[in-house]
Amino acid sequence: MLSHQTEVIVKFNEADPLGIVWHGHYIRYFEDGREAFGKVHGISYLDCYTHGVAVPVVSVQCDYSKPLRYGDTVIVHTSFINTAAAKLMFEYRIFEAKSNSLVAKGSSVQVFVDARNFELQLTIPPFFAAWKKKQNLI
Repeated sequence: MLSHQTEVIVKFNEADPLGIVWHGHYIRYFEDGREAFGKVHGISYLDCYTHGVAVPVVSVQCDYSKPLRYGDTVIVHTSFINTAAAKLMFEYRIFEAKSNSLVAKGSSVQVFVDARNFELQLTIPPFFAAWKKKQNLI
């Protein structure tokens, strides 16, 4: 399984007046993890776009275990879930860096669409098949 870890520091504008992070920002932390994964493993959004493909998120799920606060440092662990379908699937685990305690976990699904007209691609794009082969996933 391909994975990557990235560090994120909770910013002031992500917290409410009590200093607690708004639940919607956890989804953004998932995206931070996904972007870092893509850069490290050669499958970034720009790599896709270069091949005329966009990869919009069509599903995201998050289970919360512990609140984050302004100033916390978190580690986002992002794992690629291999599938034969024409989509990208990831699982995430967010840990508070100091205690290494699980803060949240979740998943996302993205599909391939033509970058010009957003028509859904029902088959795996050739560049993605080549990437999977390079990663020993097929």
